[in-house]
Amino acid sequence: MSLDSLFRPFQCKTLKLPNRVVMAPMTRSFSPNGIPTEKVAEYYQRRAAAAVGLIVSEGTVIERPASSNDPNVPRFWGEDALSGWKKVIDQVHQAGGVMAPQLWHMGAVRNRRTDWVPPGPIDGPSGLSSPGKNYGEAMSDAAVADTIAAFARAAADAQALGFDAIELHGAHGYLIDQFFWEGTNRRSDGYGGATIVQRGRFAAEILRAVRTAVGPDYPVIIRLSQWKQQDFAARLARTPQEMEAWLRPLADAGADIFHCSQRRFWEPEFEGSDLNFAGWAKKLIGKPTITVGSVGLSGEFIAAFGGESSQPASLDELLRRLDRGDFDLVAVGRALLTDPLWVQKVRDGRHAELLDFSPASLGTLF
Repeated sequence: MSLDSLFRPFQCKTLKLPNRVVMAPMTRSFSPNGIPTEKVAEYYQRRAAAAVGLIVSEGTVIERPASSNDPNVPRFWGEDALSGWKKVIDQVHQAGGVMAPQLWHMGAVRNRRTDWVPPGPIDGPSGLSSPGKNYGEAMSDAAVADTIAAFARAAADAQALGFDAIELHGAHGYLIDQFFWEGTNRRSDGYGGATIVQRGRFAAEILRAVRTAVGPDYPVIIRLSQWKQQDFAARLARTPQEMEAWLRPLADAGADIFHCSQRRFWEPEFEGSDLNFAGWAKKLIGKPTITVGSVGLSGEFIAAFGGESSQPASLDELLRRLDRGDFDLVAVGRALLTDPLWVQKVRDGRHAELLDFSPASLGTLF
């Protein structure tokens, strides 16, 4: 199929992209004590120089004591860390790139390390890491307010450093998503409740605080998912009506673009239509959407953590849906992690040069 739709320019507010390819956020634990290094800057610069339309950084944590479960995940607060991110965005811009940091709080997710303990209480809506499993403590009103303010400060810092947009991580069973999910949000106050609208108040308040901090024209993306790392089959919205009830308040609060995470982008979201998550979000809300999930490779990314390799795969189905207008942007993860030249190779028809994905790539920063 023609690649024309993939290489059309895109604009949303002040965000101007030369094509529709987004580098998906992928956790990279290569920032000692949370400080991005020169190697981190070079990692992103390589992809900026090789025609990636928008780079979304690895998750970078906000200023809460236990926002991270890994000391080598980068921070987005503090003079040293922000100085490191300034070098990153300057080098990306020098290479002609466009970039947004992904702002993150992991919430009540169990520590991946056995030799390190976060320096503070674990935040979560109800002290649950997954349904029925206690971990951490229910956030107080003061903790909720401080977390909302920390997201807003990080967004303002990103704007001041020169980043072109920001993304909030509201997916995959991390803190914002834990508030969405009835399995981990058992609160009886104004941040909980039986409906997704009630449980979405926390995310909406973050978005309103971020919008106040950055002004009306600065692009704000939010990444969302139905599935959770704790439960791949979890569903926040079982019908289009429930999805609209979930997403509409987020758009009204300030979200400009919805980054709709699926494990496999081609899977339909609801019976009776082949539209995926991003397709339904755009249809229901009318905002631009990003699709993501196993783009350009066989298999899917969760299997990579189990040691599974992947091979280049056809883009025909992706292009068919993009041509049809189902979504606006396409996020690519493992293919770009393995090969910074992936976009140029696809654009130029150099399919024989596309690289296989090896799980060994997760342990390198190239």
